[in-house]
Amino acid sequence: MGLTDDAALIDVPVGQQLVVTMDGMVSGVHFLADDPPDLVARKLLRVNLSDLAAMGATPLAYTLCAAFCREVTDSWIAAFASGLATDQAAFGISLIGGDTVSTPGPGMFTLTAMGTLATGKALCRNGAQEGDDIYASGTIGDGAVGLLVLKEGDELIALSPEDRRFLAGRYRLPKPRLALGKALVGVASAALDVSDGLAADLGHLCNMSALGARIEIEKVPVSAACRHAIALSQLAASSVLGGGDDYELLFTAPPERAAEVLERAKGVGTPVAVIGKMVAGRGVIIVDASGSAVPIESTGYQHF
Repeated sequence: MGLTDDAALIDVPVGQQLVVTMDGMVSGVHFLADDPPDLVARKLLRVNLSDLAAMGATPLAYTLCAAFCREVTDSWIAAFASGLATDQAAFGISLIGGDTVSTPGPGMFTLTAMGTLATGKALCRNGAQEGDDIYASGTIGDGAVGLLVLKEGDELIALSPEDRRFLAGRYRLPKPRLALGKALVGVASAALDVSDGLAADLGHLCNMSALGARIEIEKVPVSAACRHAIALSQLAASSVLGGGDDYELLFTAPPERAAEVLERAKGVGTPVAVIGKMVAGRGVIIVDASGSAVPIESTGYQHF
């Protein structure tokens, strides 16, 4: 209705389903208070788009509840709106409603994103089978290390400016893997995105599929910048599996579909890597090249 009414009207084409997801971000929790407002807005939209990507959906529209702190300036709000406009155009999605309020506490933004996909074709968490390969897209750990860079951790002070920019950018501006998600429909058996940490999120997939997972740590894709950070600091290589904010796709597929998975991923320009297998049992086991278990301090971000 062009934002002129209190509600929106949505038509879903015959043979399509509506996919709905919602994520919120709180200042000082999900983004830093001094982060550029346009990037805050873009990250807010992108983390929701990542959930649509994980189900293989095409973006349609979104609603937004923006609770601005009372000290916010007009220029901050204008930059925030500009960031939304930039990514609306980039990802083909429109704002169709919401609310704007003020709060005495930190700023909080809650976004509900909607997408569409063919009925019955959604990628879910409960479809993995024993023996399926486990894949990760892109690289893992950049978001968590990027946050450490932005917090000016002393142990990372020697990182090159290029590495610092790359890692900070990965934290502030994740890439929702929408094209990959759609390409995986019909070939992947289960999927989700990595928001709280690879180990924790894979655990959710395991629980829903009533299986366990065995991950080979050397096969987890890690960027050169992240490797440099690990080498310069007290970070354990295994810590990248417990970090959040990557928003890469984690998915499973039968071994006999491996060539098709790689072909589809290549077709949309997104690298993927096999990092392990689904196994009988429960829980996520991480091993090194010798097959020995690798302990990790944290499996993922804890919300409470």
